[in-house]
Amino acid sequence: MDKNIFGQHISRQYNEELEDIRNRVLAMGGLVEQQIHNAVQALVEGDTQLAEKVITNDYQVNALEVSIDEESVQCLARRQPAAADLRLIIAVIKTITDLERIGDQAEKVARMALRLAGEDRPSNRYVEIQSLGRHVQEMLHHALDAFARMDAEAAVRVAQQDIVVDHEYEGVLRQRITFMMEDHRSIARSLDVIWAARALERIGDHSRNICEYVIYLVKGKDVRHTSLEQMESLVRGE
Repeated sequence: MDKNIFGQHISRQYNEELEDIRNRVLAMGGLVEQQIHNAVQALVEGDTQLAEKVITNDYQVNALEVSIDEESVQCLARRQPAAADLRLIIAVIKTITDLERIGDQAEKVARMALRLAGEDRPSNRYVEIQSLGRHVQEMLHHALDAFARMDAEAAVRVAQQDIVVDHEYEGVLRQRITFMMEDHRSIARSLDVIWAARALERIGDHSRNICEYVIYLVKGKDVRHTSLEQMESLVRGE
């Protein structure tokens, strides 16, 4: 489904307000994507300056959430939107909340990067974190793309990727528990890696939430707390 779900309003200013809100959500999403990328890179490379940059820039994510939320509330008060327009505003408010929380998780990864920078670097350069980080960043990117295009079918496909992220996270846990059992000296470093992996796994969860909001926006149905099979059936109209 595309932007035609909203049609055109008599007020050109109203159209511009809705479009501005949508664009600002996508801009916030782009910033959060960069935060994830930088946090993972900081951890892998032991780059403390980049980690500090992620931590410092989290205020920008928070400020965008507050600003977009205020703009959305003002639109609700002034325009009293109904039907698809109302669903858009609701989806926006929910989406920016998840984006802010993703920003918080990226900050946690950056903080673990600072802790791990003082440790010996493993020969594999934290390949498990690189892989998990790449997957959740791609998941968020495609979730935002589904939001931009109002594509419910794409949103379902992205939501299904959360299963892969969960399995990868479980693999990190098993690996790190094995390391800790074999060498007690690795416990501190392994715990920091686990916390970083946990933060990335949570980013996958929040990205799935955004996909659910896209489906609500397009189909008008709340698919939270439903299975992926039920979500897919709804989107396909079965």
